[in-house]
Amino acid sequence: QVQLVESGGGLVQVGGSLKLSCAASGSIFSINTMGWYRQAPGKQRELVATITSSGGSTNYADSVKGRFTISRDNANNTVYLQMNSLKPDDTAVYYCRLTTVLGGYWGQGTQVTVSS
Repeated sequence: QVQLVESGGGLVQVGGSLKLSCAASGSIFSINTMGWYRQAPGKQRELVATITSSGGSTNYADSVKGRFTISRDNANNTVYLQMNSLKPDDTAVYYCRLTTVLGGYWGQGTQVTVSS
């Protein structure tokens, strides 16, 4: 089993920055993709960013490209999302995701609120 524990959410002003962390524990398959999704009220859950186990390939939603940066520390089994130039539309619950050929896992979610 795999557990994903998120932290770093909170309240931030427009234009501010926030860094999310997601620490994975358990039986983690070495080849995997980790990512961040978000869900705002009345909206579908959407992909924000992903990163491969090697760290060599990243993918971003168009809405966050150039503002958000995903990274990972495999030694600590942790993935990060650095969020800059935050907008009110970024307000959502952010979920960590781990995907392998053996299955996928979700974190519990952390609230990010951007005030205007």
